[in-house]
Amino acid sequence: MARDLVALNQPERFSQIDVPVLSQIPILGPLLFSQSLIVYLMYAAVAVVFLALFKTRWGLRLRAVGEYPKAADTVGIKVYRTRYISVMLGGALAGIGGAFFTLGAVGSFSKEMTSGAGYIALAALIFGRWNPLYAAAAALMFGFAQNLQSVLSIIGSDVPSQFLLMLPYALTVVAVAGLVGKVTGPAAAGKAYIKS
Repeated sequence: MARDLVALNQPERFSQIDVPVLSQIPILGPLLFSQSLIVYLMYAAVAVVFLALFKTRWGLRLRAVGEYPKAADTVGIKVYRTRYISVMLGGALAGIGGAFFTLGAVGSFSKEMTSGAGYIALAALIFGRWNPLYAAAAALMFGFAQNLQSVLSIIGSDVPSQFLLMLPYALTVVAVAGLVGKVTGPAAAGKAYIKS
């Protein structure tokens, strides 16, 4: 029975897909263009979310609901519906991210397997100033720090292992600490709206 449970917790990982010409670019090619399908979908999702938020009527309404829901309600925007749809879309994207983490990156599921990656994602959002393009760039930077930790330990660096383990988190703290008081999120984020 125990062997069956282990087998169930080792799903087949997504295979890597090389983009024909782009994957041959030195250094950046393998990093950005030799990935699994879900990573390429993430690139597309970032572009779609950016365009949806900043170039469509729906995005303008969503940002209005996030900044000042009472004013949005006054002009006829359905605040509750907009918030519920946004939470469902965000949950779907988070679920896709979790599926990638299990099936694409790690290849198994275990308790606390993310090791605080959710907080790093939140830091990427803050560091990216609530802009999907900047947040994706910040997430890539934090991911680079996480991967650098692995690479330095594999090649036998003289840097103590404790320092290597804290590298991504230290970078996150330093990056976000420099923005304290300078970056503000949507004014009504996390606040309940009660229609009066």
